[in-house]
Amino acid sequence: MDLSLRALRYLVTVADQGSVTAAARRLHVSQPAISEALAALEAEFGLPLFLRHHARGVTPTPAGARVVAEARQLLAHAADVARTARALGGAPAGEITLGCFLTVAPRFLPRLLAAFAARHPAIAVRLEEGDQQELLTQLALGRTELALAYDFALPETVEAETLAELPPHAVLPLHHPLAKRPRLKLEELAGERLLLLDLPHSRDYFYSLFRAKGLEPRIGFASRSQELIRGMVGNGHGFAIQNAVAQSAHAVDGSRVTTLPLDPDLRPVRLMLLSPRGLPARPAVAAFAGFVREAFAVGGLFDE
Repeated sequence: MDLSLRALRYLVTVADQGSVTAAARRLHVSQPAISEALAALEAEFGLPLFLRHHARGVTPTPAGARVVAEARQLLAHAADVARTARALGGAPAGEITLGCFLTVAPRFLPRLLAAFAARHPAIAVRLEEGDQQELLTQLALGRTELALAYDFALPETVEAETLAELPPHAVLPLHHPLAKRPRLKLEELAGERLLLLDLPHSRDYFYSLFRAKGLEPRIGFASRSQELIRGMVGNGHGFAIQNAVAQSAHAVDGSRVTTLPLDPDLRPVRLMLLSPRGLPARPAVAAFAGFVREAFAVGGLFDE
């Protein structure tokens, strides 16, 4: 099989842009050149890579999405080969793309990325934030090579490694009557308004905590923004539940909250390092994955 990097670049760009026309504009080549390259790839593989939609561009078939993901890996490997040839004997270099759960990123990434950059200055990390479903989609399409996410709805196509267990905590206004307690039971908050982090799979997890206690949450407000919810808590609108616990008692608007652990028998979430199953990691990606494991190990960067 004789695959050119040019054809693979055309394939990935069509998938990203959603049409041959847009890909041709992006790459500054003719539409027929891209169409011919795609037709040759489909003939070589013996399967359709895209579904054509009249006047609405194209979308990858399930098999095409897998091929696109591997094509991204091959293109990234080719870039690594070029860098290695220019700097033989040097440390791993290049750019990697990391996906990270929206609420995990502000808690862990600033310190993690600073420490990684100090150790591996030749590796650049590009970040893609998203909810659980968005992160899994990005991994499946090869748009990210690693992800820091939770153990929600993980498909068999993803390799998952546990980094930490994050138990649930109640976030209360600073002057809440229960704010001075060392720990709370969820039953003690059942009559109060829950300010819900309304993300796919996350909302199901929060509801499951109440179901485990035979309770029904009283939803007072829902948002995709963790910081908005913390500000609402700080201004007395209700309480929230948080697993990636913020280290500051201040919300963005300056209001103050307090964070207390909930019942130890409530299910924690597991913070996971995700990667596409069966795809070899480039040297730069392997270096970052190893650093992440070290950072979350006992005695590591986050052992507080």
